[in-house]
Amino acid sequence: MSHSPGEEGGLSQAAPTVNTEDLLNSPSQALACGNTPEEQVSPVVDEASPSSTSSFEMLDMDSVPPPYQVVKPHWFFCRRADDNTSWLPFSREDSEKLENACARLGEKEDVVVAVDGERYDVRVKERRRYAVYWDQAPSEVRRCTWFYKGDKDTKFMPYTEDFSNNLEDAYMIAVTLDEWKRKLEFPSGETVILHNPKLIMQYQPIGLQDEWVSSPSEQTRPRTVKRGVDNISVEIPDGESEKVDHLVFMVHGIGPACDLRFRSIIQCVNDFRSASLSLLGTHYKRGQEDGKVGRVEFLPVNWHNALHGDATGVDEDIQRITLPSISRLRQFTNDTLLDLFFYNSPTYCQTIVDTVASEVNRLHALFKQRHPEFTGAVSVVGHSLGSLILFDLLTNQKTGSRESNRERVTCDDPCPLSCDSLEQTLIRLGLQEYLATLQRENLDLESLALCQESDLKDLGIPLGPRKKILDYVRRKQVQEDCTAGMVPLAPGLQAPPNDSSGIDHHGNQSSGSTPQQAQLHRVQSVTSAVDYEYFDVGIGQVSINYPQLAFQPQTFFAFGSPIGMFLTVRGLKHIDPNYTFPTCKSFYNIYHPYDPVAYRIEPMIVSEVDLEPMLIPHHKGRKRMHLELKDSLARMSMDLKNNVLGSLRTAWQSFARLPVAALPPVEDGETTTETNFQDTQAVCEEPESSSVPAEETEEREIKVGMLNGGRRIDYVLQEKPIESFNEYLFAIQSHLCYWESEDTALLLLKEIYDKLGVALEQPQQ
Repeated sequence: MSHSPGEEGGLSQAAPTVNTEDLLNSPSQALACGNTPEEQVSPVVDEASPSSTSSFEMLDMDSVPPPYQVVKPHWFFCRRADDNTSWLPFSREDSEKLENACARLGEKEDVVVAVDGERYDVRVKERRRYAVYWDQAPSEVRRCTWFYKGDKDTKFMPYTEDFSNNLEDAYMIAVTLDEWKRKLEFPSGETVILHNPKLIMQYQPIGLQDEWVSSPSEQTRPRTVKRGVDNISVEIPDGESEKVDHLVFMVHGIGPACDLRFRSIIQCVNDFRSASLSLLGTHYKRGQEDGKVGRVEFLPVNWHNALHGDATGVDEDIQRITLPSISRLRQFTNDTLLDLFFYNSPTYCQTIVDTVASEVNRLHALFKQRHPEFTGAVSVVGHSLGSLILFDLLTNQKTGSRESNRERVTCDDPCPLSCDSLEQTLIRLGLQEYLATLQRENLDLESLALCQESDLKDLGIPLGPRKKILDYVRRKQVQEDCTAGMVPLAPGLQAPPNDSSGIDHHGNQSSGSTPQQAQLHRVQSVTSAVDYEYFDVGIGQVSINYPQLAFQPQTFFAFGSPIGMFLTVRGLKHIDPNYTFPTCKSFYNIYHPYDPVAYRIEPMIVSEVDLEPMLIPHHKGRKRMHLELKDSLARMSMDLKNNVLGSLRTAWQSFARLPVAALPPVEDGETTTETNFQDTQAVCEEPESSSVPAEETEEREIKVGMLNGGRRIDYVLQEKPIESFNEYLFAIQSHLCYWESEDTALLLLKEIYDKLGVALEQPQQ
């Protein structure tokens, strides 16, 4: 746009040349005159003459104009995205709260009003909206009464408050005096003509038009002006319930963008929250009417900015070694794919885990502070790499009993490495000749544990003795962490099933090995500090100090999760069916069938049974049509195949019968015929009978471990009809579809409200 309304959503705040006092004193003289094109469109009304007094006597009472009514304002906020500026309305409840607060501004310096489910605070006097839970630039807030829209605009835009007040004053005079065709000219050149209550137009000055406009008619094309939010086509959102039943934290995956539109985790969580609010209105309508259902609050957890911020300096280090070619692709790789490698690095893995835990705890404390009446449970959601972060974090949470055991062991063992002296340790390693060298540097066991290989090399210790010393220190550290319960491996996630048979990972027979010894064997494949030289099995799991959450999650939902793959790469082949998270008792692995990053969990728990994943029902209450058609065709082909095979077997048996002369006596013929009939019947019924156990197996409930309390863990979404044509074409989109998936949101709501005793309602079609 060539003028400020396209940028700020309103005209300049300068007052028009025709002020309201002149209009009140002499309305007819206040009408503009001249030879402008606008005058030809809206001619000036002449003053009333004395000879026209009889016309007042001839007036019909029905033609008397309605009395002036004050316009009802509605509050909007500005959203800027790239070069696009849009104004969005608050809900009616929030708008009324802002209007009431605006009326009280004379009493106080400023008033702060919580809006949008208390996720934002509006400072009424400042006219700014501030985010509460995340970092976001403040947005402008406006009390709107008048709106405009051009021919090429799709939505009405609000005028500034000062400009709207000038229009409202002119409108009040026109309605009170019933005199229209008024022209308001502003110092910046804009002109607004009030033709009648239903037709009000704005004309822009020709000098401010774009030079490339093709014709003068396009230059003088007016804008439509409307008064009040009820006269424009805008969707005002429904207000959110003040009652929060459940709190959910959502952790993103790799990269700063979470979908194909390169939106942030904040925008994607906003979409997911909107979908859940809509589903609550359709699937829990009765519960809302009865007051049993409020809403579920979803809050985003952002860890990418902390990892790639100035505090770590990792972006600068990566940029120095990045090649200059294909810069955009390399920049995308550095921002997204490298997060996987960062998480497998002990240094940056600690940063990621600390950031996620501290951010979740901060959001939880802030939410409790703003909602002191909240007594509901808390759940966590992780997408892609975020699900793996939460899995490792929940695996290493400590209950009260485990924490007390750790404190007791720590107090009973004042020596962190060993109670042996440095001399006894070197004698045990056969390195007593280097005792004088270490004592000359005043080194004891505690300081020796802090030495790196370069330090020992500077002391003149050869390579072999160096490796022995470092290996001994490392093993002592791992043993201490294992005893104190600090090793990031849970009892159910330690070793493959064959370890329990008494064979360690080196292949040696170990009769009667204790659980602590088995745990130590598995721990030896874990990295220690940043030293990657001592791996025994696979790449292992990074050994870091996992922080503790300030609450116990009720349910853990994983979207498009690679947890199964990472556990397998870490050398874990089997998950103990009795294993559960220490503080979380429910776990759902949700994925799209075409998601290239998602992996299953159930085959790692129940390997002897080939279980199909649970199909997530459509939010409208049935299977998608193309899936039902596919199932019907599959059943038809199976029935046809069984019938053809049955007919072939019957025909083959009839050809292979013995000759009549070789048949038994006549009195046994009936028996032979009955036997052949039974054989034929058995052949025909064999496919049907063989299919029954499969259906029974599918129907009966199968326990797949205690990760989800004995219930199913893997849940698969139904693909859309267009996605079934080419699964490769929609692979990337399938990994990013969860934020807008109503089926996924409904599964979360069902799990949450089932535990609250509120049943799901099927909407009426």
